[in-house]
Amino acid sequence: MPWIEIISLIALLAAGWFWLDSFKAREAGISAARAACAADQLLLLDDTVALGALRPERDEAGQLRWRRVYDFEYSDTGNNRRRGNVTLLGEELVMLYVGPRLAMAEHMLESASSDHQGDSLN
Repeated sequence: MPWIEIISLIALLAAGWFWLDSFKAREAGISAARAACAADQLLLLDDTVALGALRPERDEAGQLRWRRVYDFEYSDTGNNRRRGNVTLLGEELVMLYVGPRLAMAEHMLESASSDHQGDSLN
C-alpha cells in the first residue's frame, strides 16, 4: 500500500473520531444548558448549543483534551434573548454561565428598598 493511501486512511479515521467526540461533547453541552435553564425556570431557545471556541488543553490528570465552549440563548421573560455558555473539557462540564437577569436585579432592588425603609423606622 503506498504511503499516501495509508496517510489518507489515518487522516480519515482521525476526522471520524473527532466528529464522534464532538457530537458526544455537544450532547453533554445541550444537557447541561437544559438542566441549568430548568433549574432557574428559564426557556432554552432553539433547544441547541453552538460551538463558540475550540482549543486543546490538559486536564487535572495531565491528559490532552479538547476544551469546547458552546454558546446558547435563553429567555427569562419569553420576549427576549440572552446569551449563556457551557465550557467542557472533553465531556466534563467545567463552567456554565447564565448571565444576570432583570428579574434578579428587580428582586435585589426591592430588598434594598425594604432595608432602607426599615432603617428609617429605627
